[in-house]
Amino acid sequence: MNRWVQCALVVAALCLAACTGSLFRSHASATAYMLSPEPASHAEPAPAAGRPAPEIPVDLAVLKPKARPGLESERIAVLYPDRRLDYFADARWSGPLGEVLQELAVQEFHLHANLRTVSGDASVFASAYWLEIEITDFQAEYTSAAAAPTVRVSLRARLGSSGDRHLVGQFAATVQKPAAENRLSSIVDAFASAADASLTEIAAQAGEKLARVSETR
Repeated sequence: MNRWVQCALVVAALCLAACTGSLFRSHASATAYMLSPEPASHAEPAPAAGRPAPEIPVDLAVLKPKARPGLESERIAVLYPDRRLDYFADARWSGPLGEVLQELAVQEFHLHANLRTVSGDASVFASAYWLEIEITDFQAEYTSAAAAPTVRVSLRARLGSSGDRHLVGQFAATVQKPAAENRLSSIVDAFASAADASLTEIAAQAGEKLARVSETR
């Protein structure tokens, strides 16, 4: 191998290492945010002492939510007044949005629906009922008149039986939460609050529906 070829290979290797390192540092520097249910103090009141709410004898599988185009990644979406969809730099969710919302939905149903079991879609065939969620809005929205954005979360849900795929009910929830400040931490707090409120509403509606269905069986 002649000297010029050797030099070219060394330069190429150095360039590749530099590019790889840059991409890695960029990905690693992005802060990952999790979504969790609101603390117990903000949740609905607990049943009176000595009178726990009866468990609904129903097993539910929460399917992985489907997000509309532009929202299905790990990136945190932001919408500007000109309807331009973008993403916050150096910030991401702890996983793809569908997976993050699925895990949060399972937790919300455990807290608010009082069902016998609630799980992810891995056990859909063992559960008598399934819940499918569509994410139609999950972005921070800026307006020309506001310094800080308002987070909008809109979810549509379909509840059905696993045996015959019969549709049992449909629910929808839209919640808007203004960020306290135009800072990423405050915006993520608004996302968490809006997601929690939306899923709490759907869990309550679905739980009531499943309670009525179980009484007729």
